[in-house]
Amino acid sequence: MKKRHYLTMIMVTMLTGLSMAQAQNPECMTNLSIYAEHVKVKNYDAAYEPWKMVYESCPDINKANFSYGERILKSKIESSTGAEKDAFIQDLLALYDNSLKYFPTKYTKAGVAIDKVLLMYENKMASDEELFNMLDKAFQEDQSNFKNPRALYLYFSSLVDLHDAGKKDLQDVFNTYDDVTGKIEEENKQLTEVVTKLLPKDSLGTLTSKEKKMLRAATVNSESYGKVASSVDSKLGALADCDNLIPLYEKSFDEKKGDIKWVKRAVGRMFSKECTDDPMFRKLFEAQLALDPSADAYMYGGVLKQKSGDMNGALADFNKAVELETDSYKKSEILYKIATTVRRSSKSQARSYALKAIDANPANGKAYLLIANLYGNSANDCGSTPFEKRAIYWKAASMARKAATVDPALSGRASQAAASYEAKAPSKEMIFSSGMAGKTISFSCWVGGSVTVPNL
Repeated sequence: MKKRHYLTMIMVTMLTGLSMAQAQNPECMTNLSIYAEHVKVKNYDAAYEPWKMVYESCPDINKANFSYGERILKSKIESSTGAEKDAFIQDLLALYDNSLKYFPTKYTKAGVAIDKVLLMYENKMASDEELFNMLDKAFQEDQSNFKNPRALYLYFSSLVDLHDAGKKDLQDVFNTYDDVTGKIEEENKQLTEVVTKLLPKDSLGTLTSKEKKMLRAATVNSESYGKVASSVDSKLGALADCDNLIPLYEKSFDEKKGDIKWVKRAVGRMFSKECTDDPMFRKLFEAQLALDPSADAYMYGGVLKQKSGDMNGALADFNKAVELETDSYKKSEILYKIATTVRRSSKSQARSYALKAIDANPANGKAYLLIANLYGNSANDCGSTPFEKRAIYWKAASMARKAATVDPALSGRASQAAASYEAKAPSKEMIFSSGMAGKTISFSCWVGGSVTVPNL
């Protein structure tokens, strides 16, 4: 009874608020219905006047004042020029601010800041410094809601441009790069979890209509984050090569060696850029080991032992790293990094670690791509005839396609790799002349397994 009474009171309060709004201006509800119908059929010109009346008189009567108002004003901006266009832009900027004022539970600080920045960027209304400062403030204050891939790229890109202009330090660039790529990884992790969960049902054809939409949205958004990640890496470019990293870390080491966050980022970046031969890598590794003898530290220790020729010691450290890590996602990343490290000495060992990475995180598309690369580089080792040697590329292409399926963020790279492997596999003419169509080719080399030659 108490629950029913409580719900009744909520409904009475809502209806009372609506009645008060109607009493204040009875035209609001009428014009709200009018402009909403116009917006639904994209007749934004007809929607403008009734929307403006409701927005100015009863801004808090319905969220549509802002969601539909944005569409209406964007249409006005596109179809106008000069002072009229500028006025509509200012109206839209004000609307973004007011959306947070009147519906604080429906809009976020980061979302509003991003909308304003992108509008200003598109209309060349702000400098790189202004854009960066607005986005940096939003990122620092409301990182959880900073999800727009385009805004993430603009945030980093504007900072690099400021560095190029001598206005920002290289360390600032690296710090923001780590923050942005970390955010991209975090968002993509959530998306690939959706993909991983729904793919088995998709292959069986048992997805509900709601699940189909969820899978489609997760795939598209993951692809967007993948493109942004590539763009961010391209923008960073040569700034993160060993020639820049080593003197930067040498300069800051004494001051920062007690800062675990700085140390871990520094040693991780040197590892990813293959600067591990420099003595600075060892200094950073030893600093991390002293501050935080974690899984990562043992992995880096394994790299150093491997380089010194101590493979048994290296493998012991690698396995210790895996043992220490309890988070399956992080464990998968460590296993993948180990796989990339041992690939030069043993393709089969690299595949073993890559497969363990996939076991820990079935959405680790990078591990599938690595296996594809290992297969593609083994063509001359597998098979006794040119046809059999080239058949390995079908196996490589299959792995590359799997990478795109489990991690849509990698779809661009993976699809390109698969197409490249397919082009190296036996052509239709070769299949026809060999008489191998539909037959199975087994691999006696380290790869093992088999492939079925496509039917013509």
